[in-house]
Amino acid sequence: MSGHSTVERHGPSRRTATAGAAAPPSPPSPSPSPSSPASAPGRRRGGRISRLLGSSAVQGVLILVALVWITPLAGLLLSSMRSEQDNATDGWWTALADPSQLSLDNYTALLGDSGIGAAFWNTVLISVPTTVLVVVIAALAGYAFAWLEFPGRDGVFLVVVGLLVVPVQIGLLPVAKLFGAVGLFGTIAGVVLFHVAYGLPFAIFLLRNYFAEIPREMLEAARMDGGSEWRIFSRLVLPLGRPAIASLAIFQFLWVWNDMLVALLFADTGSQPLTVALQSQMRQFGSNIGVLAPGAFLSLVVPLVVFFAFQRHFVQGVMAGSVK
Repeated sequence: MSGHSTVERHGPSRRTATAGAAAPPSPPSPSPSPSSPASAPGRRRGGRISRLLGSSAVQGVLILVALVWITPLAGLLLSSMRSEQDNATDGWWTALADPSQLSLDNYTALLGDSGIGAAFWNTVLISVPTTVLVVVIAALAGYAFAWLEFPGRDGVFLVVVGLLVVPVQIGLLPVAKLFGAVGLFGTIAGVVLFHVAYGLPFAIFLLRNYFAEIPREMLEAARMDGGSEWRIFSRLVLPLGRPAIASLAIFQFLWVWNDMLVALLFADTGSQPLTVALQSQMRQFGSNIGVLAPGAFLSLVVPLVVFFAFQRHFVQGVMAGSVK
């Protein structure tokens, strides 16, 4: 009995001592996780910015800006669909209360005018080939400057970058003399070549910098798999560079479509684009809103359609590289 009682007395203390000796050291205090309040001030700032942009006040300001931008466009559209008498009598906003004023007669007459119709197609024949040539040549040159080794690569690229600061006005007279000597002055081909020459420096600079951000390991892996340079360019680089290429195409198309300076000098009456034709109409019929309003809206709506059609790619190209 005494032995049993002794075990009972000393057993718990021995077990406690043994457990205390075998107990592992206490783990260190956990470091703040990225989601903890102490280590996420940037996340809190991002949340505040998101809440600010989602607030009703900011949304109201954005809606107001959109209305300010859309109002002149809506006024131009309604004015282009009203008769000359209605435009001379009152403002375009009266058509909102009286839709019977609106018709497509001005557009029918405008497109029936051989001069305006030909100028519209001349604009298409100038803008589309220029955009395609600039994008294709700049993509090829940008890939070569970014990933191909050849003698004088850096020097040639510096020359291309230097051409960015050359104003268009400097080359108007020399190029006009050159085109006159070779028979391109006053033709659509001459206008296209001028736009291509002055659009390439920026296009090459943009695409070269974008292609240079592609990981080298991807290209090396493609070469180890037996891919040729053309196959790597067409199957790998072009799909990855689609946002930048789409942004470049939009910018180039808008620049050429809205240009009047180059076309005014290098195009004659048979090859003049819509901007020059409308300027001639304004000079001859300065108060003829029935001709100028539909022509101006027709010149405006095509770039808007192109922009909204490629808006997703444009935003991706603008945001490329901004988020790691």
